[in-house]
Amino acid sequence: MLALGKKYGEKLRSSHNFADAPLVIELLGDVGTGKTTFTRGLAQGLGIMTSVTSPSFTISKSYAFRTTDNIPCTLTHYDFYRLDDPGIMVEDLAEKLAPSNLVIIEWGASVQDFLPTPHSTIKITYTDDNSREVTFS
Repeated sequence: MLALGKKYGEKLRSSHNFADAPLVIELLGDVGTGKTTFTRGLAQGLGIMTSVTSPSFTISKSYAFRTTDNIPCTLTHYDFYRLDDPGIMVEDLAEKLAPSNLVIIEWGASVQDFLPTPHSTIKITYTDDNSREVTFS
């Protein structure tokens, strides 16, 4: 998951026009499928040198990066697993839905009505042979 995330981050860093629009990615998958590991790899691919850890208890963490065109951007990683009602986090999320931002959301059911349409979805599932299947849409 780390290598896949890194490769995807490298692609985004060089190809997505962050100056024009934010990018929102919802990660779907059961506990332990590798959502945070994928995000850690994605951050590495974006050139983020800071250690990326799960925001399960802090709800969100942000990291600065620059595109290959040297545009300053922010990766914000949300984990809404512990939130049945997003409350003021909806306002925080709305602030991040601006150009130069990449927003990664784990366990986004509680904020589903507030996500932009369209947004990207990456679904990670275990397979019978103990590997993972990853679907990008």
